Amino acid sequence: MRKILSIIVLLALTACKSTQTTPSAEKNTEPDYSKALLAGQPALERVPTKQWPDLGIAWEERDLFLRDSLDNSIAWFDAPSSKQWFPIEGITHEQAKNSVIAIRELLATSKTKNEFLYKLETNFDVYRSVGCDDAGTVLFTGYYSPDFYASTKPSRRYNAPLYTRPTDLVTDPMSGEPLGRKLSDGSIATWPSREEIEASNLFNGNELVWVEDNLDAYIIHVNGSARLRLDDGELMYIGYAGKTDRPYTGLGASILKAGLLPTNKLSLRNIRRIYDRNPKQISTLIDKNESFVFFREYDGGSWPAGSLGVPVTAERSLATDKKIFPRGGLVLVDTNIRSLTGETQTFTQFMVDQDTGGAIRAPGRADLFMGIGPTAGIKAGNQYAEGNLYYIFLKPESVAAVQH
Repeated sequence: MRKILSIIVLLALTACKSTQTTPSAEKNTEPDYSKALLAGQPALERVPTKQWPDLGIAWEERDLFLRDSLDNSIAWFDAPSSKQWFPIEGITHEQAKNSVIAIRELLATSKTKNEFLYKLETNFDVYRSVGCDDAGTVLFTGYYSPDFYASTKPSRRYNAPLYTRPTDLVTDPMSGEPLGRKLSDGSIATWPSREEIEASNLFNGNELVWVEDNLDAYIIHVNGSARLRLDDGELMYIGYAGKTDRPYTGLGASILKAGLLPTNKLSLRNIRRIYDRNPKQISTLIDKNESFVFFREYDGGSWPAGSLGVPVTAERSLATDKKIFPRGGLVLVDTNIRSLTGETQTFTQFMVDQDTGGAIRAPGRADLFMGIGPTAGIKAGNQYAEGNLYYIFLKPESVAAVQH
């Protein structure tokens, strides 16, 4: 399953300002969205009832996809292994699990918006991410699960390999975070950079599959999963199996710095156009992202799966930093999205925190899963807006009353 299902749109992370706006293109004038928490600082703050966001709008937008997403989280909570991630932010495993069960029931049984809001206020607390500025500002980008053509054998057309996880990759047994490369003497060293790995053909013999070019391979690296259409007509599903401990640098940031595109023209489509004209130019910038990702094949029945190991759902699953936020719970996302034609639309919707991402670090970042295939890719590529992120949990005194 994916541990970093991340994001692109290959956009640069810039500054932090007011909510529900398109971030400014100005550089180095405001705090970084990826600003880390101070030692001991909580990622969530409880919101007084009178300051709650408009949860009624989200209730009106509920659908079967939200129900299915909540069911997927309940299945995850039912597994004993989920208990290892709690408590976090003062939320216990029982509280987190029962919150999802109770909210699913409340969404299904409330006959009116007012009934829903009354019961929510009676039994639940709302928490807001402190964001990048301690005022709740979060940058919401988008990600998707792409389709690519591929082959299990290299050829002139299929020349960019994706690799399986090497046996000497060491990761934290609890968090899955990469620790380095285990050497023959038992010590652990930092992995080579992406450029060094590819120049030395370090993983020759570990190829899982070949795609058409380096940009396709890189997009799959950043998204963490893909559905591949093989040259024999079969479908192959691949997902994240680990990554090196080298730092992540977004391709979008490198393209802006190189002056290849202005901020308002930065999109995956335009990056592809530059690559097709001059592959070496973009490949050189790809190498600035030193992190390198590994893959494994898995059953398409659960594809695409997030870091919880359950399927993610279009516009209902969210990726956040799992080092600081509780897993599997219901959230409210209050931001803007853009339509396929580029029009800005308000997005105030319940989602479920079921994934994480290599670029999604700190309380000021979150990633919206937009779906599968080219249309979802356009929506993900357009997604770059500030907003607020809220978590909804049962009050401690209401936890024991939930039946499951």
